[in-house]
Amino acid sequence: MNTAIQAALDHAVQSLQAEGTLPSDWKNTSVLTRTKDRSHGDFASNIAMMGAKVAGMKPRDLAEKILANLPEVADISKAEIAGPGFINFFLNADQRFAVLDRIEAQKDQFGKTQANAAKKIQVEFVSANPTSSLHVGHGRGAAYGMTVANLLEATGAKVDREYYVNDAGRQMDILATSTYLRYLELTGQTLVFPKNAYQGDYVKEIAQSIIDKDGDAYVRPVADVYKDVPEDVQYAAELDADGNKVVLSGDKEKHIDGLIFNAQTLIGAGYRVFLQAALKAILDDIKDDLGEFGVTFNQWFSEESLTEKIDEALQTLDQRGFLYEKDGNIWFKSTEFGDEKDRVVKRRNGQTTYFASDIAYHLNKLQRGYTDIIDIWGSDHHGYIARVKAAIDAMGYDSKKLTVLLVQFVSLWRGGEMVQMSSRSGQFVTLRDLRKEVGNDAARFYYVMRKSEQHIDFDLDLAVSQSKDNAVYYIQYAHARVNRMLSRASEKGVPFNRLQLSSYDKTLLVSETETELLAKLAAYPEIIVRAANVYEPHQIGNYLKELAALFHGWYDDKTHGRILDEQNVLLSQARLLLSVSVQQVLRNGLELLGVSAPESM
Repeated sequence: MNTAIQAALDHAVQSLQAEGTLPSDWKNTSVLTRTKDRSHGDFASNIAMMGAKVAGMKPRDLAEKILANLPEVADISKAEIAGPGFINFFLNADQRFAVLDRIEAQKDQFGKTQANAAKKIQVEFVSANPTSSLHVGHGRGAAYGMTVANLLEATGAKVDREYYVNDAGRQMDILATSTYLRYLELTGQTLVFPKNAYQGDYVKEIAQSIIDKDGDAYVRPVADVYKDVPEDVQYAAELDADGNKVVLSGDKEKHIDGLIFNAQTLIGAGYRVFLQAALKAILDDIKDDLGEFGVTFNQWFSEESLTEKIDEALQTLDQRGFLYEKDGNIWFKSTEFGDEKDRVVKRRNGQTTYFASDIAYHLNKLQRGYTDIIDIWGSDHHGYIARVKAAIDAMGYDSKKLTVLLVQFVSLWRGGEMVQMSSRSGQFVTLRDLRKEVGNDAARFYYVMRKSEQHIDFDLDLAVSQSKDNAVYYIQYAHARVNRMLSRASEKGVPFNRLQLSSYDKTLLVSETETELLAKLAAYPEIIVRAANVYEPHQIGNYLKELAALFHGWYDDKTHGRILDEQNVLLSQARLLLSVSVQQVLRNGLELLGVSAPESM
């Protein structure tokens, strides 16, 4: 219906432009929204306030001229001016009830549109280093990214979901060397395990799998593995006044780099056995974890496959005059595009940097022909945005195609106390742990119930409670409650046939709450488009909470009579029709969020 109103407003603008009231080049950027107060009609437009300045008149005066030039729209009963110049539109009764027919006809497709049908979008998310299991922070990125992709698809866009597998670089070398050191331990060697190696038990399990397959084929003397390796960092026994560890000696980064070099030298081709075994085991774990969480990808893109693309990207930047050499390193002139400093893309030893891989990966994305590229990163990657966009522009592409969405951290709370987490030590709360404790539904819902850039305090106790304070439970209960209503209708002798919904008398739905429910249902498609276009899944969650609250309140409020009344079958049937429509929209919305819609609770 808002499309018809918008078309009527556009017609009025064209008429006013033709007579000279509005400039011929004026662009109508007004907003048409559903009203919150039913006394203000069904829709409101701020068009008169947007055009008043260029028309050289007061908003209310322009609003009067707009009303005078509005064509007749059959489904609008009246339009009037309110406040400083808003134009409020009132729908006739038939149009208000029409949403029930649309829901009945479209069912699980209700709410979906073709608003973004012209777009081909890539959404890259999670992309955690395959060095350990996913933790709860990764879980938020997974839930958020999947839901954003779902919303964009619901508005007609062609969406590719992609996971960038960081299977090259130093972190993978640290993982491979950590696995090798555990292998040596498990084959009877004694050593001091590095402080910044990967500590988790999963590393031992991977090492044991290599022993089971290859035995002691890769055993080398520990003295050779640690030969000429700089000392690992040593800390003082007590913390300083700020609670920080006091470094006495050593360098943990040079220490692990020395172990990596020695491992590669001592076992040669065998080193890749450890790297690949660790990569496969952890990546398989990540895929299983995400799959169980309802998060899937069209492609798992390997960083290791970018070798030729890195050369192409750096060659392109060089040919366009944006690379230079300094101190033996090759630098990208990112400051020419607004970055705070230039960036190294190739070190003096000939190795390319992580940033060079990022440039190549985005070149690959751009060459695949996407209209929009969406990267979902952790908030700690904020500093990377300017440099990546700089590289895109420097290669001759438009960085406006790239949208970077940052996902803030998650804190877990249980019993009023924060749950502590860490990573390299292996003592972190995994996504799998969280899902086991609260279930997929609560995790998927609460992960997306705030803007991505806002921190989340995840209350584990609330997420498993069966109360109206637990939003996901409250919404699911509304969905299940309709089935209970249908069962009771049968028991009370109130006939209700889903194949005859169009025959029920919708005009009997005249109470204030029923009118609000009808308006709320009609707003659902607009909410999806709005949430998709600004990448805000929480708008869907908030909508579902409001719809469920309206429904529960309507069901529990007996001032309008009982919902099911065997003495008034026609009214009961109409109310059941409204109820199954609410149920359908709740189910549709929960599906977008990746949350189940139980039949009973």
